[in-house]
Amino acid sequence: MLAACSTAPAGSEFNDPYEAHNREVHAGNKSLDTHLVRPVSQGYGTAVPEPVRKGVSNFAENLDLPRMVVNDLLQLKLEDAFVNSGRFLFNSTIGLAGIFDPAASIDLYARDTDFGETLHVWGVGEGAYLEVPVLGPSTERDLVGTVVDFAMNPTRVLATGDLGAANTAADIGAQVGDRYEYSDLVDEVLYESADSYAQARLLYLQNRRFELNAGEEPEYLDPYEDLYAE
Repeated sequence: MLAACSTAPAGSEFNDPYEAHNREVHAGNKSLDTHLVRPVSQGYGTAVPEPVRKGVSNFAENLDLPRMVVNDLLQLKLEDAFVNSGRFLFNSTIGLAGIFDPAASIDLYARDTDFGETLHVWGVGEGAYLEVPVLGPSTERDLVGTVVDFAMNPTRVLATGDLGAANTAADIGAQVGDRYEYSDLVDEVLYESADSYAQARLLYLQNRRFELNAGEEPEYLDPYEDLYAE
């Protein structure tokens, strides 16, 4: 859902053969947000100081960088692999395991990527649109990417015991923190849209295609045309 709220150009076609089932999952995800995720995020954001929340997010992102490096190599993006590797090494040492972000001071910013993008680079189509329980908007290609990313992330494979628990806790904290930081955007989509499912679908597909096509704007299609056509 947070991905669906990112800025993107207007309009996008979509392939949604599972819409009826997707809408049921969306309703469940919306209920989960209403009764658990949103209240927890508000409590977390109110009780935990911003610097601490930032440190948790930094730590989680730092542990995710090796996964990005693997995908950079699979995509033959050697410069991105070098930048992400340098950021990981710099923040893991000087940044105290990534809690702080000194790499930003020397313009080493994360170059985000994932296995869904790797599949895109390899020519795999996005497939049908999916709403996944808990995870929210996705596509068949991106769902496969999410599973592979989770399985092949070196920090997850190597992290055991307390480090593994800290990794999981940081991931959860970062997601809850993001829900708090972007609460206005998420609430607008979920609770103020005439059709929150159609709005989330539109925004997710627009933003994802915009990312994968290096900012090229997709052809416009009115997302509500199918809803109100006679």
